[in-house]
Amino acid sequence: MIFVLVAAATALIIALFGTPLLINLLSRRGYEQAIRVSTVDEPYPEHEAKRGTPSMGGLAIIAAVVLGYALSHVLAYLIAGRLPTASGLLAIYLMVGLGAVGFVDDYFKIFKHRSTGMRARTKLIGQAVIALSFAWFSTQFPDSDGITPASRAVSFIRDTGLVLPLAIFLLWVWFLVTATTNAVNLTDGLDGLATGAAVMTFTAYTLMSVWQFGQSCAFGVFSRCYDTRDPLDLAVLAAALAGACFGFLWWNTSPARIFMGDTGSLALGGGIAALAIFTQTELLLPFLAGIFVLVVLSVIGQVGSYKLTGKRMFRMAPLHHHFEMKGWGEVTIVVRFWIIQGLCIGVGLGLFYGEWVRA
Repeated sequence: MIFVLVAAATALIIALFGTPLLINLLSRRGYEQAIRVSTVDEPYPEHEAKRGTPSMGGLAIIAAVVLGYALSHVLAYLIAGRLPTASGLLAIYLMVGLGAVGFVDDYFKIFKHRSTGMRARTKLIGQAVIALSFAWFSTQFPDSDGITPASRAVSFIRDTGLVLPLAIFLLWVWFLVTATTNAVNLTDGLDGLATGAAVMTFTAYTLMSVWQFGQSCAFGVFSRCYDTRDPLDLAVLAAALAGACFGFLWWNTSPARIFMGDTGSLALGGGIAALAIFTQTELLLPFLAGIFVLVVLSVIGQVGSYKLTGKRMFRMAPLHHHFEMKGWGEVTIVVRFWIIQGLCIGVGLGLFYGEWVRA
């Protein structure tokens, strides 16, 4: 498992010591996040203290993940002759591609001083292009046993018997990617909230992928073996993502010295979605990304309630802003949401391992 540890440690070090360099670069050029302010018709939590904080910190996360993954594979090639796998490279493609969409959105926020970024339709089109191309490529590149990086079966803890036609599978992946990326994006509204929650999610995927590798059908077919393609490489990538987020959190926690921006939130959402698809745990995702799901459900509930009844469920959506409007401190909200995320992930890991024990 040395390759997993190398990826995590490298990504952590690069994010921890590389982020301040990015902070200085962005600060000198005045690349700061546009701050949304309250109006008479639309009150908003007071975030004036955050004015002047640079954004686009997701660039540091992406760089740390890619370099951590790359260095781990240099070592893997020198020691064991291992090369990067199709699964790992496709997951990086999804992460970097969505990060590029987020970068464009951050550009509008920073250079055009529009706190809402680019138009929602344009953003969704960009996400769809990356997600659908990822879905298509994930059904290609079979290994020697004919297994492709992604299975077209809907999965929970492993594949179910519901196998989707290709067209429906592409739409299913598009939905998973779009839902996950936007959920992370909506959660990234308080210092360190999304970053800390993502650390827990990627750590869970690291543990699950290592377990799948140890019980892989590639080592011999037995009743409960996992036929996941490239589980060790998925563990390496998940560890790199966890390490990068952990290092970035040092600078992103309250009071944040830098925001990840859409560059980071869309990239992290893509990483989570890719791991869920490739580890064959798609329907387990609501547990492993628990706080992200709760936040996006709060937005859906708020909009739905207002359209149907004319009344709002919360003082403000997403959910963390509701508690801000109630007077909760930012750090209190973040820590309590982290606790909820930890509990959700505990349930998810319990279901994952419980399926094996029960069998």
